[in-house]
Amino acid sequence: MKAMIFAAGLGTRLKPLTDRIPKALVPIQGKPLLEHLILKLKAAGFDELVINVHHFPDQIISFLQQKNNFGLHIDISDERDMLLDTGGGLLKARRFFADEPFLAHNVDILSNLDLKDLMSAHCKNDLATMVVSQRQTARYLLFNTKNQLRGWQNIQTGETKPQGLNTDGLHPLAFSGIQVLSPAIFDCMSDMPPKFSMIDLYLKCCTTHNIQAYVPNNYRMLDVGKINMIQEAEDFLVNFN
Repeated sequence: MKAMIFAAGLGTRLKPLTDRIPKALVPIQGKPLLEHLILKLKAAGFDELVINVHHFPDQIISFLQQKNNFGLHIDISDERDMLLDTGGGLLKARRFFADEPFLAHNVDILSNLDLKDLMSAHCKNDLATMVVSQRQTARYLLFNTKNQLRGWQNIQTGETKPQGLNTDGLHPLAFSGIQVLSPAIFDCMSDMPPKFSMIDLYLKCCTTHNIQAYVPNNYRMLDVGKINMIQEAEDFLVNFN
């Protein structure tokens, strides 16, 4: 199975750590975030990975070489010339994917998610399966009663996408930064700019393609995107590893 790890971000909210190392190499319990995720993917049966890099890219490349790629086939999608966001990053890495569904996973997400169950739940007729949960945040994705994506809402400002969306009958869920994608996703990217987010792409395509919510049972996740989450991440791994 194939997977992409989004690891190119600047990690601004993790300063001052990311003044000298990339976000992917921020250590939690003595191991970089990237290592925790690669080992989780390997245990779930993923054997071909692509990792995008931008911020201190050579440090990530050297780290993988020192670890002999953890016994996996790992390719690098180099974005050092331009940071492309998740959607643009995936499009740049298109050549690594063939005709089977694949996983995309943010490097700074820790979870107890069973990745095998997630891959089994994805229907090839769906454009994407998004891991979501009922947790507190300012911005939510909105799904209908069939758990199909229909829009987005910022509950603090009232802004919706599409603008003026009727939210009656839609329920809010928070995206976890983990998704399974069918190769048809690339056909939807033809008129996107070089830099764009996966969320923007999903909102563009959700009226013509099925983008499905996946709500795991007893799900626990942690976004290690902020410096004040480091200690919580340490505790998280103690409880869920």
